[in-house]
This record gives sequence, C-alpha cells and structure tokens, in this order.
Amino acid sequence: RILQHFGTTSEDYTVIFTSGCTAALKLVAEAFPWMPEGSKQPSSRFCYLTDSHTSVVGMRGMTALMNVLSVPVKPKELLSEKNWLPAEEQNCTTPHLFSYPAQSNFSGTKYPLSWIQDIKSGKLCPIKMPGKWFVLLDAASYVSCSPLDLGVHQADFIPISFYKIFGFPTGLGALLVNNRIAPLLRKTYFGGGTAAAYLAGADFYFPKKSMAERFEDGTVSFLDIIALKHGFDVLEKLTGGMEKIKQHTFALAHYTYNVLSTLKYANGAPVVRIYSDTDFSNPDVQGPIINFNVLDENGEVIGFSQVEKMASLHNIHVRTGCFCNTGACQMHLGISDEDIQRNLQAGHVCGDDIDIIDGRPTGSVRISFGYMSSFEDAQTFLKFIVATRFSNSDTEIPFQSSVTKLTTEPVPDDGTYFKNADKLSPRTHISDRELGNNSSVTVKTVGWQPAESESESIRATISETAVPTCRGDGNPITVTNIFLYPIKSCSAFEVTEWPVGNQGLLYDRNWMVVNQNGVCLTQKQEPRLCLVNPSIDLKQKIMVIQAEGMDTISVSLEENTGKEAVICESKVCSHRVKTYDCGEKTAGWFSMFLGRPCRLIRQCPDKKNSMQHKNTKGPTCATSISLSLVNEAQYLLINVASILQLKEHISARLEEPLEMEELIRRFRANIVISAPESFEEEEWAEISIGALRFQVVGPCSRCQIICIDQQSGERNKEVLQSLSAARGRKTNFGVYLMNQPLCSSFPDTLSVGSQVLPVLKENTEIQRPTSSEE
Repeated sequence: RILQHFGTTSEDYTVIFTSGCTAALKLVAEAFPWMPEGSKQPSSRFCYLTDSHTSVVGMRGMTALMNVLSVPVKPKELLSEKNWLPAEEQNCTTPHLFSYPAQSNFSGTKYPLSWIQDIKSGKLCPIKMPGKWFVLLDAASYVSCSPLDLGVHQADFIPISFYKIFGFPTGLGALLVNNRIAPLLRKTYFGGGTAAAYLAGADFYFPKKSMAERFEDGTVSFLDIIALKHGFDVLEKLTGGMEKIKQHTFALAHYTYNVLSTLKYANGAPVVRIYSDTDFSNPDVQGPIINFNVLDENGEVIGFSQVEKMASLHNIHVRTGCFCNTGACQMHLGISDEDIQRNLQAGHVCGDDIDIIDGRPTGSVRISFGYMSSFEDAQTFLKFIVATRFSNSDTEIPFQSSVTKLTTEPVPDDGTYFKNADKLSPRTHISDRELGNNSSVTVKTVGWQPAESESESIRATISETAVPTCRGDGNPITVTNIFLYPIKSCSAFEVTEWPVGNQGLLYDRNWMVVNQNGVCLTQKQEPRLCLVNPSIDLKQKIMVIQAEGMDTISVSLEENTGKEAVICESKVCSHRVKTYDCGEKTAGWFSMFLGRPCRLIRQCPDKKNSMQHKNTKGPTCATSISLSLVNEAQYLLINVASILQLKEHISARLEEPLEMEELIRRFRANIVISAPESFEEEEWAEISIGALRFQVVGPCSRCQIICIDQQSGERNKEVLQSLSAARGRKTNFGVYLMNQPLCSSFPDTLSVGSQVLPVLKENTEIQRPTSSEE
C-alpha cells in the first residue's frame, strides 16, 4: 500500500521500516558503500544541499568516521549552471551520494525533481568528481501535501515520516530503497530477526535474503504499521488524493501570502518580512509553508518567542526558531558562520527562546497548512496579525483573493524557474500585477514606546565595581508586598513578614498538582487553579487549602519521606525533580474541584531541584543553586512604578480599567517594591533587603498566565497584548532573583517596609550621592 501511494511497486523499491525519518537517514549513512580516502581508486564524496534538515547534515558525522569528505552545496551553485561530467569520468565506479530536499522545510521551496535523473546520468554534478552518483531525496516535508511518483522520479533513497502525512503514528518512518542499489549496501551490526544463521562462538553470520528483513533490526512497530493502511485509505477517502491536497493547501498559502505581503503600517512600513524563494504563484515550485518575521513600524524585527506567545493566546500554533535547518536560516536571515558561533557564546542554543541578539533575529516564525486546514484557519491567523499589530481591530481582511487565478500550467521540470537569481533572495512583497485588485491594508498604529535594547542573558553579569544607588529625591525604595505560592500555579498567600530559606521563601512552591500521568498542571491548562487558596500556619505546622464550594482540608508541613511515601520523578519546565504523593484525601479534593483526575505532590527534601549559574562572572559562577518547584529562579520581583505605567497602556485598550491590586496579582511576584522609576529594576545587578542579599539573574519573559484574572479564573488576552505593545519587542516584566549564597545566612526574615538597596550593573552610569545623601 505504501509503494502504491508513491506510484511504484516492490519490483523497483523496498520499504524498510525505521523509527522515523532521522533513523532512515542514519541507516543510509551507515550502509552506503563509501570509498574512503587513501584507497587505490578515487574516494567517495557526500554532498548535500545547504537547505537541508539537521538530520541530513548530521550524516557527515558518520562519513567522517569512514574517512569520507562531505561537501555542502548552496542552491544557487547548483541552479546557476549545469556541470556536465565527461563520459570518461562517468566510467569511474567510485560511489558518491548527493542529498537534497524535495521541499525545504524552512521556506517551502520545491527543488526540481528532474535533478534526480540529471545527477544520476551525469548531466548535472554537485561537484566535479569522477564516479557514479546516487541520489538521496529527503521527501519528509514534500510528501505531506504533494504527490511523489517514484515511477517517474527514481531516486535511490527516499526517507519518509508517516505522521507528517496523516498525523499518526509519530514513532514510525521508512526508507524506500531502489532495488538496483540494494546489492551494494553494507551492514555491520546485525540485530534480532536479521540473520538467516550465525554462530555465537565463531565469526560466522549469514544475513536474510530480503533487504527489508536484513536492515530491520529487532521488532518493528507492527501495530503502528497495521494502522498505516487505514491512514492511507482514509486520506484518499476524505480528500480524493494527494493532487487535490496539493492544490487545496497551496491555495490557502497563496491567499495568506498575498494578504501578509500587503499589510502595512500607517507610515508605509511592512508588517512582516517573508522569507521565500518564490512569489507563491505556482504549487509546483512552492509548498504550503510561509516563513516570516513580524516587524514593528520602524522595520525592526519582533522576536519570534513574543510572536509565539501572542499566537497561543489566539489558539494558534506556530513553529519558531530555525526549524532544524540552519543552512536555510542563515541564507534567508543573513546570519554568518561567525554570528552562529557568537550567538552560542552569548548563551543561545537551538530550541530556546533567545530570539534577538545585538538587535538581529536568531530565527523566524513558520506557518504551514495541511489537508485539514481551512480558509477560516487562514482568516483566523491573519486576524491575529492585525489584532496584535494595529490599534484598531476593524481592519478588513479580504475574503476574496486571486486563488481562483492560480497558475495551473506545468512548470518546466528542468530548474529554469529557479535560474533567476532574484528568485533566490528573500521577498517581502509581490508586484501589483500579481496582486490584481488586492490593495494594501493600512491602519493607524498604537503609540508604542521606542523599543528598548534587546533581552539580556538570563544570567546577568554581576559588577564587582558598582556601588549602591541612593535616590536623588531622598525617598527610599521599600518592599510593599510579599507573596508566596505554596502550591504551584494556585492562589497567592500574602504575608507581611516571612522566613527565607536556601530555596527562597519558606514553603514557596513546595507542592504542585499533577494529572493522572504525573504531568504538572498550571493555569495554562487549568485556569481554575487560581481559585484554590492555600495558606501556611507555621504554629500548627499545616497548610490549609480552601476553595469556594469545597470543604477545607489541611496538609501537614512535616515532610513525609518514610517507607509509606510514594516517591516519583516529575518534571518542571526542563528540570527533573523528585516528589512524593500527598495521599488519597487531597487527590480526591483536587479531582473533585477541577473535574478531572489529579493529585497533589510535594518535592522531596533530600532531592532538591538545582541549577547552575550560566554566563556569570565572579565567585558565584560555579555555585549550584537550590530551587523549589519554580520555573526559573528562587524569587520574582516587580516594581509598582512599572505596574502603573503598564496600567496606563491597558486602560487605553479596555472599557473597564483593571485595578492595581488585580494587576499585581496577575504577575504572581514574590516581592513587590516601590521604586520611583518604571523598569529601573532591569538595570540592577544585585539588591540588599535588610540583612539579605540577592543577585538579579535576568528579566522574566511573560506568558499567557498574566491574562488570567486571579480572582475569577477568566482570561483576557488584552493584558499580554498591552504588555507587548508597551514594551516594544519584549514581553519582559519583573526580574528574577537568587540568594547570594556567600553573603546570606539562613534562616532569615523578609519583611514589608524593609529598605531595598540596589547595585547597578557594570558600565551603567551612576550619579554619585552627595555627602548628605550618604
């Protein structure tokens, strides 16, 4: 059934099941008949298009072990001219392998399938090298929405991933192998089910005759394999086939691209910068993928992590970063090799949310359409862009586009469509002729503040030379509120003074609620958690838990780590923590209140969550910091002046302005201070509060939890959108603090009314206090 879907039969191809597309690529790297350097005949080469997935580029690690050189080839180099291989050099039998994607997973560009035959016949060569070329066609992205006929385009290796076709199963892929190369493949390891016979006491092994049996080590995922037939059948029944899916998904992408391209601010600046090699005029050269970055009205890129957070408020899932395709990311975003290395030194790694460094983006945003996507989905996405980028939400998105006027003529499959160098540079607009009557959309923008400098490293450098500041007006900075959150994501417990331990405020986030699979529940999944009110009674040594309509229950503060305790491992963000269950009574209470099976668990006292300081200087750089069940740091501090400034922005966008107390509670801080200047806390490196000293470890990047009213559990998207607008390209609010382990003795007490003495960061201008101020 699989081979039928790809227009071929078992006479020409064999299906080897793997755990995924990546495993299929690894198999090719291991089994290909490489000729190493230093042998009598010319050595093999592994060439790959730079616009390739990480799993393709990673094959060079295995070829290096075999003493085979890898050569990256840029798309422009292969498209600019045809490198013919002389007939005498084609007689050389040295095997070379060239890999390229049928469709770029970064931009959706479709590379010519005619390359397969051209390279195999010697009409087109990735590099001038005598020998016989074989082609690996990475079809994982392409076959999700486009038909692939292997009867016409006979690549030697085709790795595929089934969940990209119809969403299931996620742990199963396949390598389709051209039977003509099968006798050349080599295999060293043999696993269960692959041997016809072997001896345990002697070096004797005879493989099974079938290539699939020879390369499928161990038990294959046979239950998932059975499901594949149903997947293909249902896909055909629902859609009518891959050609219709191709036309449908491209029509959605074409329409969305046209509208995105024409969105402009009042000053004429584009709202997005689209990274594309084509003008989205033909589905034979462009897939249903749109890659872009959102810009502000000054043309500066808004970080992809902020866009992702805002999209989640609108129930839209986008992919962000470089999408496991660094080559395409560098090409489209203009990121040099040196930039990649500098970004790594600055703390940025693949998959994190550090989206801008030195004012330049480290990645982008990607949307893609599938067979189940609808025109309403495209509309929802476009309305999200308008709603978050413009002050008015009455901007009309054109419901009629030129989708009925798409190019339907076949494109010459010889790569000529790509020859124009302009087609390979990022396009941020399309011409009026292509747009037809689709006019630009222009709206007035909110009067945002100028964007501040880009986000700092989460581990801010502590100055060894900075001095405490004193206010010019003589008013001291003081602590106004102290909150702790005994149960993670539940309501705050406000106190006027509280003991401080080596993990932060005593009993802060020592407990958390998990679902029946042991996964932590937060207000993102269960907003009603904010209606659970825990309080700590230090004298009676209990935590009291209350909620409207529920009986009050209590949990002992005494740590239960005896034999009767059920110890389990849980996960908080990326940190693994040891916890124990708090019993059936509390589990029943939370399950009844939330209406779903869940349990209350507590962190084990002898298995503290810890983290290492990163990117810091000075004596604390190697200190292991003990954490409770927090996400990032021991404390979160916010400033009343910053709240007031944000309140002005929110009030301008809401019919009923939010009260200060409500806003403070939405930001779920431990320490609230009254500093005269808004956001001045972001310029501090350390602070002292009484006898306690804290290190400022970086800004808190906010998520959708601040949109939840902590008194009612109701959501309001406007809060995060207002924060985004007020702060330009950031959603930072508040700063993280850590205990200074070398300077603090525990236990100690934090009190409301205590004076806060900040120390500015290094290289920050400081106005020295006068003698009277001192």
